Amino acid sequence: MNDVILRVEKLKKYFPIKAGAIPRVIGYIRAVDGVSFTVKKGETLGIVGESGCGKSTLAKTILRLLEPTDGRVYFKDIEITALKKSKLKRLRKYMQMVFQDPYTQLNPRMNVKSNIAIAIKQHFDWPNGKVEKRIGELLEEVGLSRRWMYKYPHEFSGGQLQRISIARALSVEPELLILDEPTSALDVSVQAQILNLLQDLKKKFGLTYIFISHNLSVIEYISDRIAVMYLGKILEFASAEELFKEPIHPYTQLLLSSIPKIEPLKKMELPQIYGEIPSPRNVPSGCRFHPRCPHFKKGICDREEPELIEVKPNHFVACHMIGDL
Repeated sequence: MNDVILRVEKLKKYFPIKAGAIPRVIGYIRAVDGVSFTVKKGETLGIVGESGCGKSTLAKTILRLLEPTDGRVYFKDIEITALKKSKLKRLRKYMQMVFQDPYTQLNPRMNVKSNIAIAIKQHFDWPNGKVEKRIGELLEEVGLSRRWMYKYPHEFSGGQLQRISIARALSVEPELLILDEPTSALDVSVQAQILNLLQDLKKKFGLTYIFISHNLSVIEYISDRIAVMYLGKILEFASAEELFKEPIHPYTQLLLSSIPKIEPLKKMELPQIYGEIPSPRNVPSGCRFHPRCPHFKKGICDREEPELIEVKPNHFVACHMIGDL
């Protein structure tokens, strides 16, 4: 747990906005705007935030599925952002991603065996017999029958397809898995099964996870540490236990106050914060959360952008009003 497997330094991803008869850049969508964090070997880092805050873009930029605008990413001291395409392809064997929608991750014209075999043959020079044996073992690892490798994607449910997607990600023996809302398209009962499966696989294969979700209950269950994102920035970073026990940033308090309560008549202790998340095209000046913040202080919050600082041991917050909070 003390070994850092992934280090992200001031990562940015901007998308240009073009307009006019002769298209020219008139602005940028700042989807990821100076994000820094580390992931330790063997842990699960949860990333949570509202839809549109940049979680999925961050995941894709880390793996260079999207090219970063600025910043650096290191995997075991290898700078991913500086690698040529050929070397990056070899390194991706150790970093895999599972996406949100299981129905779009597999080629519908190919059976399960062929879908997984493509990934294996990209990185291993194995004979067909060994590839088939490996696929059978992987299917059993994720709770499916090896006989199903000859079936096609349309013959499976959403939960079964997600298990196949996880098996394909594991087929190249990765060390880091980035899971982009892997349970959000599934029924609640199936979500629990997939989460338990991920926990078992993590222990068995010594995996490290980055788990992205907007579901706070899921994040709390599976994460060791949690990063709270808002409009392309991390506003709070702490252990899961600390974050849910004592949230400091007003935005984190907003998220936690949105969790349904078993006792609806009980007075809520966390403050209510209203308003919609601004567009990443027009990011507010200063602290980007200040238009919705109940602790807003004119002159500092709307002019100076706060730095992510350590306010307690291993608990980081980006807010000018930490003393008041």
